[in-house]
Amino acid sequence: MFGSFERAVAGRYLRARKGERFVSVIAIFSLVGIALGVATLIIVMAVMNGFRSDLMGRILGLNGDLTLYGVTRSITEYDDLAGKVRKVPGVVSATPLLEGQVLLSAGPYSAGGIVHGMTRRGLQDLKAVSSSIIAGSLDDFQGDDAVAIGVTLADRAGLVIGSKITLVSPNGAATAFGTMPRVRAYRVVAIFDAGVNDYNAGYVFLPLPAAQVYFQKPNAVSQIVVMTANADNVQPVTRAIERTLADPRIRVLDWTNSNNAFFGAVQVEQNVMFLILTLIILVAAFNVISSLIMMVKDKTVDIAVLRTLGATRGAIMRIFLMCGASVGVTGTLLGTLIGVVFCENIERIRQLLQKITGTNLFNPEVYYLEHLPAKLVWGQVLEVITMALVLSLLATLYPSWRAARTDPVEALRHG
Repeated sequence: MFGSFERAVAGRYLRARKGERFVSVIAIFSLVGIALGVATLIIVMAVMNGFRSDLMGRILGLNGDLTLYGVTRSITEYDDLAGKVRKVPGVVSATPLLEGQVLLSAGPYSAGGIVHGMTRRGLQDLKAVSSSIIAGSLDDFQGDDAVAIGVTLADRAGLVIGSKITLVSPNGAATAFGTMPRVRAYRVVAIFDAGVNDYNAGYVFLPLPAAQVYFQKPNAVSQIVVMTANADNVQPVTRAIERTLADPRIRVLDWTNSNNAFFGAVQVEQNVMFLILTLIILVAAFNVISSLIMMVKDKTVDIAVLRTLGATRGAIMRIFLMCGASVGVTGTLLGTLIGVVFCENIERIRQLLQKITGTNLFNPEVYYLEHLPAKLVWGQVLEVITMALVLSLLATLYPSWRAARTDPVEALRHG
């Protein structure tokens, strides 16, 4: 498409000589603008993808891909139901769970919390907790006084393995003097780090029999937590469970319904950020137009000479197309390289900046996660590259067309 003559002339125009520095500087700024725009877009999209993926994995890893609830707020035949659910294709585990709200107290520390009562096997199936035990062991998660707590709660309350933590429930026994809250102390046998600050600070786990005794719900649970092989394909599994159970007393709710608003908000924010940051590349493309128009004005006499030597309008147009495309392609490739390298080392960069500035750049109490995630989706990277190249190419069309339309007679007369 581009001949050797056209490539040689375009290369010569991109190398500014004395007196032509201003046009070259504008071209360099255009290149830097495209590179920064592409890099920023890749980095932001990767962080948004990582945030959604990490958050989804941790939330679903703790709450399950779908949950079975009883319409009466309790399920009595939970072992039979869990056994039927485990046989449904796509189901990895089904864990009966008893949930309740309490006040967590240890010495001067007190805060609201959520109790999850489940069997030791069920807690081991909950990989978000069982794979993140940093102290103690789930082997001791049995009996009527054992409890597993999060690392944030342990740090705030000054708890270690063997310490006592008191659970206070407002739903106590009714007496002549009013309702007396239930108070019971439990021994810490395991400390976990689920990677989500809210869970580390406010969730504790009791053995299911102990939780049933504490909440006065013998032989009953509040829900059955189900893990599936693929959380993104949870709806067919939900329908299969509903057909298998066919019980109007049981309600099946998957994460697309229970957390859809939250993850939908993340997706909307990602789309909005993509549109906003695309404007950076668009502005850089306008800089390409400006630099090419100035180059055409500066090279008017050269264009006239080339035309008188036999260069066609198509050749002139291809010369300036190559000049603009070179800036766009170089800027896009440079921006892609910067963006990918930055994403691959984003956590190291964050920690380095924290050491230099002495500030916490990613507070887990604010951002919900305890590290800065980044997940490169190569399909999106390709979309960004394609968009940047197309915008850069479109930016070169008008100046190149103007150059091709230059009248050599008029240019030499006024040059």
